[in-house]
Amino acid sequence: MDSLTQIVLGAAVAAAVAPARHRRAALLAGAALGTLPDLDSLPIALLTDDPVAMMTLHRGASHSLFVLPLLAWAIWTFFRHRGGRVAEAPARWFWAIQLALVTHPLLDAFTVYGTQLLWPLATPPVMWSSVFIIDPLYTVWLLLACAAAFFLRGRVAAQRALVAGLVLSTAYLGWSLAAKAMVEREADRALAAMGLAHAPRFSVPMPFTTLLWRVVAMTPTGYVEGFRSLVADDGAMHFEGHASNVQALAEASHVPAVARLAWFNHGFMRARDVDGELVLSDLRMGNEPDYFFNFAVARRGGPWQAIAPRQLRVTRDLAGTWDTTWQRTWRDPGACLSPCQAASYSDGATPAESASK
Repeated sequence: MDSLTQIVLGAAVAAAVAPARHRRAALLAGAALGTLPDLDSLPIALLTDDPVAMMTLHRGASHSLFVLPLLAWAIWTFFRHRGGRVAEAPARWFWAIQLALVTHPLLDAFTVYGTQLLWPLATPPVMWSSVFIIDPLYTVWLLLACAAAFFLRGRVAAQRALVAGLVLSTAYLGWSLAAKAMVEREADRALAAMGLAHAPRFSVPMPFTTLLWRVVAMTPTGYVEGFRSLVADDGAMHFEGHASNVQALAEASHVPAVARLAWFNHGFMRARDVDGELVLSDLRMGNEPDYFFNFAVARRGGPWQAIAPRQLRVTRDLAGTWDTTWQRTWRDPGACLSPCQAASYSDGATPAESASK
């Protein structure tokens, strides 16, 4: 999730658990702890300029449920020995620190990016993908609760505000899972009718909403993409097919960057041969025809040869995308969610060709 959300989640959890007389200090400590795991981007950037490594190492060790409890214990031990607030109420502060850290990766796992909760085990990142990376309807309750607790300090009303904020934000996560289940039920029916009952698939909400969802399923020649509004849609879900160079992807499976990306995104990626280079796009983030993460990873020279991976930047019309997303959610089942013009890549690549199915 975005930094603001992680800050207010950590602050709310810590302030709700710590003693009332320490409430403002707990808000500040929780805010710092809530954003701490995402600082892994700094050492990663210092250690490598490989964009594939930078993407796939993020949310790794610093988000592990094996690592964070130990880190929380070390922080608690340090401050307890220094005296002060932690020494005054060690048990309350122990759980305040633990929960402020551990809730960070758990919340991240609700997004589609993926979180390596079980690092250093080699299991793929966890991606429950029920909320977008920024969702104001989740964040606003925590933000209001933290603001109330800051001004009310040790009053009972402050604790009630914190509990209410945590309950409402958690209830919203519960709603997102229920909405996801409803969409996937309709997607399962439509895909089964297309002969894709057992195809690998994922569903993800569109930006800033849990009312409009995107579903992608992999096929022998590429993938299909469909959208479902919980407000405007009725009847069978519609999917459109898109091509991917699955042969090139299979031939280049030995390339380290290809294998790393396949592990990281669970195989949900598009492959293109662009001027003799293999370009891979993460299908989970973005929508047809343009995606946020696109990497050139290999060059054809007989067999595919590994190259230093580089990320291809795509120009997106974010305002136009949001406008069509809003229309599609509420009143226009036929609205186009992809830019009507081809996206422009800074490295000279063009979007993949797509074929209706």
